[in-house]
Amino acid sequence: MIMKLMLKKLEEYDLIIMLMAIALTCFGVVLVYSASNIMAAKRFHDGFFFLKRQGLFAIAGFVVMLVVMRIDYHVWKQLAVPALLLCLVMLGLVLIPGIGGKAGGSSRWIKILPGFNLQPSEMAKLALIMYMAYSLDKKQDKVKLLASGFIPYMIVLMFLISFLVLQPDLGGALTLAAVSMTMLFAAGTRLTYIFSMFLLAMPLLAIKLSRGYHKGRIDAYLDPWSDPAGKGFQIIQSWLALGTGGVFGQGLGEGKQKLFYLPEAHTDFILSVVGEELGFLGVLVIIGMFFLLVQRAMRIAVAAPDTFGRFLALGIAVLFGIEATVNMGVVTGLLPTKGLALPFISYGGSSLLISLFAVGILLNISSGLKISPITVKEGA
Repeated sequence: MIMKLMLKKLEEYDLIIMLMAIALTCFGVVLVYSASNIMAAKRFHDGFFFLKRQGLFAIAGFVVMLVVMRIDYHVWKQLAVPALLLCLVMLGLVLIPGIGGKAGGSSRWIKILPGFNLQPSEMAKLALIMYMAYSLDKKQDKVKLLASGFIPYMIVLMFLISFLVLQPDLGGALTLAAVSMTMLFAAGTRLTYIFSMFLLAMPLLAIKLSRGYHKGRIDAYLDPWSDPAGKGFQIIQSWLALGTGGVFGQGLGEGKQKLFYLPEAHTDFILSVVGEELGFLGVLVIIGMFFLLVQRAMRIAVAAPDTFGRFLALGIAVLFGIEATVNMGVVTGLLPTKGLALPFISYGGSSLLISLFAVGILLNISSGLKISPITVKEGA
């Protein structure tokens, strides 16, 4: 009887989104272990080091998702501005020596507890979506105006991007820009404003990409074989992993490129491990699950009962879609290396917790909506 009541209660929500999020997360925990156990045994003398941590993050994330899906999503309208301000403060704290944690030359974390660092940029992505959904709902009639409609959003975006560029986290900055511009376009902002901002940003982006390690990444993207043991090493190893896997893969846990050949095998390049161990079919399954997740999120955005819910669901759908697409593009060499994790799958507590938090919001918006695979209509 209790089980029936629980299932009936869950039927109020979009079960496909819930199942996709759970499946991707569980798949990610297994893949993190497969990609990291040898490296963890050598570095930490514990082959289960990353598995235990990612498993705990997954359990905590599922709890967060179950709690958030029961919270009326209109609550986030009241918390949107405070959340954005808090993220701005935290992004500033990241840059302070002794508070911000460094890794790979970047300062992207705040030291919270021994063994646990918080990545404010992950929180900032969701906070910006909440703020824009709240603001676009509040001033729908002004969104086509330049001074009072478009420019205020650009000021907020520039503050966030400036902090991310200083870390440096160019991938996160570009993600924020893409999500915000998509939401503004959907709200009815004139294309001339968006295109003009793109033209203004291009020279600054070109200058940034022509200096420091960004230039090395562009060089590696254009011709990785010019420096196969240096700048081009990571993408070449990724290609070797994907190519070795073939159609069906070498078998789970049987990959060789993760054995100190492929850098960041358990984080940014975990899809390469999928390709080597589970083959092209395994990669297709991952792509299919992300496609279904984003597609259902877009349907929720269309069917949401109010403007705030529509923009909130749209922003989350676009965020998941962009992050997954960019990560896959980087791993296959279609895009320059950007340091973006694959949502739900790559190792990382902050990313996983925020992703499942966002899924909880989507599930709450879906409550009471009847969304079939083909048609969308608002429920009674």
